[in-house]
Amino acid sequence: MYLITGLGNIGKEYENTRHNAGFMVIDHYAGVKGISMKNKKFNGSYGECRIGDEKVIILKPLTFMNLSGESIVKFVDYYNIELDKILIICDDVNLPLGTLRIKRKGSAGGHNGLKNIILNLATFEFSRLKLGVGTGTRDLISHVLGKFNEEEMTMMKKSIELSCEAIDCFINEGIDHAMNRFNGIN
Repeated sequence: MYLITGLGNIGKEYENTRHNAGFMVIDHYAGVKGISMKNKKFNGSYGECRIGDEKVIILKPLTFMNLSGESIVKFVDYYNIELDKILIICDDVNLPLGTLRIKRKGSAGGHNGLKNIILNLATFEFSRLKLGVGTGTRDLISHVLGKFNEEEMTMMKKSIELSCEAIDCFINEGIDHAMNRFNGIN
């Protein structure tokens, strides 16, 4: 069983902001796969599907970004999901806009959502798919909570579509294939 989680903040005011890139990927993936996200459990909105022989849960924590790990750890514990079958999707201000980076494990890199997941899972050993949102010219908080302009959104739509392909590659072919195929693409 796989757990694919997109990070973001709940509420209309956060829609289409850079910090909600993970939610945007999950919403698109659910739409493409015809997955209903109406199920609620463990402070998360989730849907289920099968990819090949694998059951897949896609999740949007209904906590704010900085508490994402509280929902994720409950899903991991309840379904007994192995760490190598977890993929966390989030924004990354250290990558150019639209660039993808997949990692097998690592530190939080200053991302508060990842920090909370590491704290709750008590490990760095989970895969991440990061979408570059650029560094911007404003302070960091204003940048990540700012909305994409039309040109940026065009670039993000392409990386959101590629992210959905990367999710399928992660599930069907494994993390190494996903890293080799999608890292650095924009």
